[in-house]
Amino acid sequence: MLTCLIIDDEPLARKGLQEYIRDVDFLRSAGEFDNPLRAIDTLLHQPVDLIFLDIEMPKMTGLDFWKTLSHPPMVIFTTAYPQYAVEGFNLDAVDYLLKPFSFERFWKAVVKAKVRLEGQTATNPPVVGDIGSLIPGIGLLATESASGGAPAAEQGYFFIKCDNRLQKIRYDDILFVEALRNYITVHTPNKKYITYLTISNIEENLPPEQFLRVHKSFIVSLLKIDSIEGNMIRVGAHTLPIGRATREEVLNKILNNRFWKR
Repeated sequence: MLTCLIIDDEPLARKGLQEYIRDVDFLRSAGEFDNPLRAIDTLLHQPVDLIFLDIEMPKMTGLDFWKTLSHPPMVIFTTAYPQYAVEGFNLDAVDYLLKPFSFERFWKAVVKAKVRLEGQTATNPPVVGDIGSLIPGIGLLATESASGGAPAAEQGYFFIKCDNRLQKIRYDDILFVEALRNYITVHTPNKKYITYLTISNIEENLPPEQFLRVHKSFIVSLLKIDSIEGNMIRVGAHTLPIGRATREEVLNKILNNRFWKR
């Protein structure tokens, strides 16, 4: 869980960030401030992992405020002014969000923060079958459980480790899986779940009759595909690429005698 702080003099910007934060299960808001100086007491008396920091504010800019901190947490600058980007990254910012920004852009930024924080302590990545990383039913994916029950694929669900808890994921709820370096994000209609696995790990264990890897970074649920246009697949509000080298093979598997034409 990342504890974050918002410092921005615009009320609508603070409201938008709070809404985005509530939609991400690994973020927790520690408060919001319209002035950097008012945030000092919070920074001194409670742990903060990440600050969403505006740049142009009255009395002190976000950049100047950041330079005054002796042991600053991670920062994501949020501003309407692109000219500060180079200086922001020179301060080792996690990301630089140019207003107005979408939830998808916000999501990519906070995932970077999560990866950076966990990368400081992660030395032994979990493997498939490790009880702390990927646990279908009560045994391994695509194997029988220790109690001799049905294979996980027949049970219709598995578990992944998210934010120090074991999260149950139903196959039927998955829209697609996205690779983020050594992490994956499992997208469902209502939530996104991040876990420390590679996309190859999860590809080996998802039922092949229901899921297909369409790109080096994406696995999609065949049942959730709405349309195909060129090299892009539409899944609800999301657009996913099809790998150029495997396009024909991917299309054949998706259509699989279901393409009706005259």
